[in-house]
Amino acid sequence: MRLVPRNAPLSFFPSHSFSLRGFRLVSLVFVLVMAVLAGCATQPPGLPDDPVLSTGPGTVPGQRIPAGPLRAITPGQVNSFPIASTEPPKELWDRIRRGFAMPDLQNELVTDREQWYASRPDYIQRMTERSSKYLFHIVEELERRQMPTELALLPFIESAFNPQAVSSAKAAGMWQFMPATGKYFALKQNDFRDDRRDVLASTRAALDYLQKLYGMFGDWHLALAAYNWGEGSVSRAIAKNQKAGLGTTYDELNMPAETRLYVPKLQAVKNIVANPKAFSTELPLIENHPYFQQVQITRDIDVALAARLADVEIDVFKALNPSARRPVILASGTPQILLPWDNALVFQRNFDAYTQGQYASWTAWTAPSTMNVTEAARHTGMNESDLRSMNNIPPRMLIKAGSTLVVPRTAQMNEDVSSQVADNAQVSLAPEITTRRTTVKARKGESVASIAGRYGLTAASVASWNSVSAGAAFKQGHQVVLYLPITARAMTSNVHRRSAPSRGKTAVQANRRDTGKAVVKSRRK
Repeated sequence: MRLVPRNAPLSFFPSHSFSLRGFRLVSLVFVLVMAVLAGCATQPPGLPDDPVLSTGPGTVPGQRIPAGPLRAITPGQVNSFPIASTEPPKELWDRIRRGFAMPDLQNELVTDREQWYASRPDYIQRMTERSSKYLFHIVEELERRQMPTELALLPFIESAFNPQAVSSAKAAGMWQFMPATGKYFALKQNDFRDDRRDVLASTRAALDYLQKLYGMFGDWHLALAAYNWGEGSVSRAIAKNQKAGLGTTYDELNMPAETRLYVPKLQAVKNIVANPKAFSTELPLIENHPYFQQVQITRDIDVALAARLADVEIDVFKALNPSARRPVILASGTPQILLPWDNALVFQRNFDAYTQGQYASWTAWTAPSTMNVTEAARHTGMNESDLRSMNNIPPRMLIKAGSTLVVPRTAQMNEDVSSQVADNAQVSLAPEITTRRTTVKARKGESVASIAGRYGLTAASVASWNSVSAGAAFKQGHQVVLYLPITARAMTSNVHRRSAPSRGKTAVQANRRDTGKAVVKSRRK
């Protein structure tokens, strides 16, 4: 091997190896290749190396020409424009503001409603404080469904966030569902509970309905108008405008005054929530945290006892569980209750440790036949006054067979109420009809059925009054006992009357009025 001296001159290298010029050329090519490869590795395909400010008509592609006159560059300032925060909001109002997504409505009606609300700070304070129990849940549901958070403010307009609100048209709950609409959206309504008032169920139904309406009209303002006025009414108003060649926006439709104000009211509340200082208003702090928890119950329980076991005031318990219509909650119909976040565990511990008797002192009793309140009181061991008061039975009304009454729980009625009763409990009433006892002579060949048909009675009733079977026949001339309604004229008469009967009719004569069930003899001519 030939060694090269450390300080050998260039002439020492053979001329055929490479020259200095060749060495430099190779080095330059190597550098260029590496630069190209580096560019290919970092630049996405299809993008220019430098941004092109403008390529307008008449310009050569690639030329960097400003679109307008040159302006001096001004130094940036702190907070010169808003930057969306990635931090979760600590306050629920801020979270609501971030979710605003509906187009704003701007007209004189909005300004009028803004002034109306701003001039009533006490009213706003009561509404917003009442809403603090429910808003977090509503916002959670809206975000889960990717719906505008303006809709969380709709109960301000519907009910002032009062879940017990009932309108003159019988709409109920903080979302104000009519009975038929509530049933359509699976909100149960019976004698023990009304889900139109239930916080979870009514919110689910309201958002289902609003989503349905938005799907129909493709416009939130029209969807809200339909929520207030009815989808059929809005559809007809749109069709009428289309036929007349008119526009079909919310502002352009002909609608009732209440609906005309509906969206402006919501817009006014939205504006106040968006910038309360502009309206000299303060919103109470509502933390971005659940107010309540769901707690499962496995036994029927008195409302008062549930509140006591949870260590909450009865008014707070009722505000979270407003669907309960009776002093007892039936586990088979309402298997969960809502409790303040910190009280849920307290309730569970106290419920498990409770040893002072039954959880429920009330239960349900089903009337086996149509009866008056006196009979029902005797069956249930209640006095008449308490039975009427507990079950809202007015005077002179009969309790129809199959009606479900709330009665005290006893040793004979010690079981929790079944789901069949809990889901379908109703009290059906009928007016008491004052009757008088009368007798008629049976004609030749007449039976229980034929006499019942002649007087508009049931065969079972005629058979019962005469202690025979419903298929029995009477001998000619037999005195058949009937109880017939008394006319108003006969009831107000204080003298003996004998009316001339028309053909096929029976004349009755009152013989005694002292007890209200006077004996009446019948005559047939």
